[in-house]
Amino acid sequence: MTIDFNGIFNLCIVGLYFLQPAYLSNSSAVIFGGGTPLDFGYKTKSGKDLIGKGCTWRGLIVGTIIGGITGLIQGIITPSIVGYFGGSLPLIDYGGAINGLIIGLLLGCGALLGDAVGSFIKRRLNVKQGKPAPILDQIDFAIGSLLLSSIMIKLDLKVIITILILSIILHVLTNITAYLVGIKDVWY
Repeated sequence: MTIDFNGIFNLCIVGLYFLQPAYLSNSSAVIFGGGTPLDFGYKTKSGKDLIGKGCTWRGLIVGTIIGGITGLIQGIITPSIVGYFGGSLPLIDYGGAINGLIIGLLLGCGALLGDAVGSFIKRRLNVKQGKPAPILDQIDFAIGSLLLSSIMIKLDLKVIITILILSIILHVLTNITAYLVGIKDVWY
């Protein structure tokens, strides 16, 4: 059995490039978030947070806008990038600026809603805010972004699997780096 390293590399490029609006949306929500939580501080009958204070309206709005801007830029520049490489670079063409904007908004909003669903699940499993939930923490935003963006664009299963694997790896590496440089108090 031979391994198609070129094919794997191409899948990684497609996945990383396609999910840029979600990745940037997710990180910008952390940077610019705060304020009123999505669940408005609602508690369950047992006193548990519904989602928690980490998922906020400001983060959702700013993150979605950042995702939209990223998608808009991709919608404009992708044909030029692909053309520059003679068509050999396997990027998904959004079909122009407006489609790029819409796909970026869907990816960005989907990432943040996926993160909120992940927080909801963590609260049901009695995982405290800020504590790790392996795998769930790394892919909830990616699943949300893929689901919401599927309204506009259909991805091959290999690309979806690649995105999920890369999201796990990137999430862990980003958190470890943030911890090592003193941005985060914990490595996860």
